[in-house]
Amino acid sequence: MFSRLLPVLVFSLAINPLLAQESTSPDAEPSNRVLLERIQQLEKRLSELEEREHKQAAAMAASSASAVASNFEPAQASATCPATQGGTAASTTMQVMHDEHGGSPTVVREAEIHYPSLQIRGFGDVDFSGTDQKGSVSGFSLGQFDLHFASALSKKVSYFAEVTFTAQPNTYDLAVERSIIKYDYNDYFKMSFGKYHTPVSYWNTAFHHGAWLQTSIARPEMVRIGGTFIPIHFVGLQTEGNIPSGGLGLGYDLGLGNGRSSNFAKAGDSGDINDNRAFVANVFARPARLYGLQVGGSYYRDKLTPKAGINFDEWIASAHVVWTKEHPEVLAEYANVHHQDLQTLQTFNTTGYYVQLAYRFPWQENKWKPYYRFEYIHRPTFEPVWDFGGANSVVDLVGSLVGVRYDITSYAAFKGEYRRSRHAIGEPIVNGAFFQTAFTF
Repeated sequence: MFSRLLPVLVFSLAINPLLAQESTSPDAEPSNRVLLERIQQLEKRLSELEEREHKQAAAMAASSASAVASNFEPAQASATCPATQGGTAASTTMQVMHDEHGGSPTVVREAEIHYPSLQIRGFGDVDFSGTDQKGSVSGFSLGQFDLHFASALSKKVSYFAEVTFTAQPNTYDLAVERSIIKYDYNDYFKMSFGKYHTPVSYWNTAFHHGAWLQTSIARPEMVRIGGTFIPIHFVGLQTEGNIPSGGLGLGYDLGLGNGRSSNFAKAGDSGDINDNRAFVANVFARPARLYGLQVGGSYYRDKLTPKAGINFDEWIASAHVVWTKEHPEVLAEYANVHHQDLQTLQTFNTTGYYVQLAYRFPWQENKWKPYYRFEYIHRPTFEPVWDFGGANSVVDLVGSLVGVRYDITSYAAFKGEYRRSRHAIGEPIVNGAFFQTAFTF
């Protein structure tokens, strides 16, 4: 664009002295005035083109960062990285932009992309809490430091990883939360291998470890990281894609892999605890006429072996309804965890659900977003599976919270919550105040 207008600028600089000399001639004055006006128009046009280019670059950068932060999956990396055939080949994409006034098209060259093409995004948070629970200590804590790595390996193959550092009393816990290699055949079939967030819950796959991604400070108890109500992680293979359905917008996820380890809060990263594979199926609808609405259900099946010779069958059925347009935002999920003792054939059912409502106010640049959440978990009085859960075992829960999120910038937010909950039958009600600064970079 600038190379085409450079001769005009040179011409204008060269002719200005001549025009000044000839301006004394009455015959040349009309011609000189026309030339001067034309030069001024060209200079103004150049300034407008420069401003437009800067705005487009800023908008593309902001859009890319927002998409990555909201849900940075391998498919997104491959979709934004055009390719040529060959492992290390580079490609240059060209976009033709037409002048809005009908002028000649302008060719904008985008940056070359090589394979592999690595992108890194990060999340972090700093927290403060105080409760009236006996034995609890109020104060600040450094939350989870989360890194996302995405790399396009070719036009249809990509890799994604998520690594977290979590502060512990005397050290940091380093964990590989996701590690996925994906082949994107088309919109209807994508196959991947690795470690995932199990698609048995909407929250578990929509909001990952970065606290900035979610409205509230903490996840609901039924999908808490480190909890045992549902398997948070899944190691194996997964297929996903769209189901031809017109405006109904159907989609699916199918997975086969290792189930829970003997520690129910962790997946079988190094191998399954028994010879039985777990599988998960998820189907959802996103109607085109109701943008922001998603309705779906999931089913999960596994065999648990908390100790040698002790085995349980596990079935998890869940359903969700969400509206994500933020004016308002509605998130609701229900899940039933069914266990059967393979020795006594006794069955046990633990149910849980949550409903979260939020609304982003349109004033002050949409920075304020108050929210409310109610959650409930019912565990049978005698449920032997959860007795193997240790400190992370599932307990009865009735709780609610009210809070507000204030977006300091597009990449940082401040949150404050008041919570009131009872964590077991007969236990006292616990009240607490929680604050968090969450950010992405």
